[in-house]
Amino acid sequence: MLAGGGTAGHVNPLLAVAEELARRDGATRLTVLGTATGLEAELVPARGLPLVLVPRVPLPRRPTPDWFRLPGRLLAAVRAAEQAIESSGARVVVGFGGYVATPAYLAARRRGIPVVVHEANARPGLANRAGARWAAAVGVTFPGTPLPRAQVVGMPLRAAIAGLVDRLVTEPAATRSSALVALGLAPDRPVVLVTGGSLGALRLNSAVADVGGDLVAAGAQVLHLTGAGKAGPVRAFVDAQPADVRAHYHVREYLTEMEQAYAAAALVVCRSGAATVSELAALGLPAVYVPLPIGNGEQRLNAAPVVSAGGGLLVDDADLTPGWLRTYLLPLLADGVALATMGRAAASVGVRDGAARVADLVEDAARGVPR
Repeated sequence: MLAGGGTAGHVNPLLAVAEELARRDGATRLTVLGTATGLEAELVPARGLPLVLVPRVPLPRRPTPDWFRLPGRLLAAVRAAEQAIESSGARVVVGFGGYVATPAYLAARRRGIPVVVHEANARPGLANRAGARWAAAVGVTFPGTPLPRAQVVGMPLRAAIAGLVDRLVTEPAATRSSALVALGLAPDRPVVLVTGGSLGALRLNSAVADVGGDLVAAGAQVLHLTGAGKAGPVRAFVDAQPADVRAHYHVREYLTEMEQAYAAAALVVCRSGAATVSELAALGLPAVYVPLPIGNGEQRLNAAPVVSAGGGLLVDDADLTPGWLRTYLLPLLADGVALATMGRAAASVGVRDGAARVADLVEDAARGVPR
């Protein structure tokens, strides 16, 4: 039984591990535990996997009136998870964090079956901190993640990204050329990919748009993914530029086939969520990482290993200005040797077989092999 959901950061690695387990043994029965409101409610059935729903139980991080309702809600969710374990005959529970993971871990403990935990971020969430205390195995994406007995297994890559990793090894030129054609980009200009994720990032949008003319004048082209509902100001800025800038500065809200953008890119300007950092490192793509300035600081920690290896630059959100980009991004883009060196450094810390490594932990737990 695989438990995790709410966001793509939990669901995508879950699906990658599920596909790897199914590939290894077609007789393996897989069940996913999730909620009715998370992304898993859409993605899991689309992959042909059974989804069992449990109540969504957020864990308050500080005292609120919800504290008084938590025991009853959690007990109901644990009972639902126990029923799912019994009906599915699950021999291992694999948790990826999120609201559904805590009741899954507690149910597995009550039923006496092993737990395998995968933590995507360098700073673990509440659910995985709890589950790791009695887990049979704990896999983490980044070195230094503070969980007991943690083993670095990397991020289980989405199928589309894993496929791109393989194609870039076997046919790099054809893969890039095909992506450029699909995206309507020029074949003779390096691509700067800008993305703040599905919700976008205003700082990235405004700062990079400001230097769009400089990037085009330097011989590059820009593929700028602004985030849903945030394309208007960037398009308006670009539309006011000379014709050559307009021709080579491409604005979209988002791109479903992100693997095409990665295949085309020479350099990426982005946030540093765990999946983004892991995918870019696996692909050997140099990047400018701009950690989200709110939250618990996990995005800065996520990017730290690849930046320390020389595979990217790290800049605070408040410091990402047009001036910073002119000082650091433009010279890097103009230095093909430095860009290639940065790409190789990123690849040196990238993990391409994360799904296989987690599947190994699951199979060992099922056999009672200690890890």
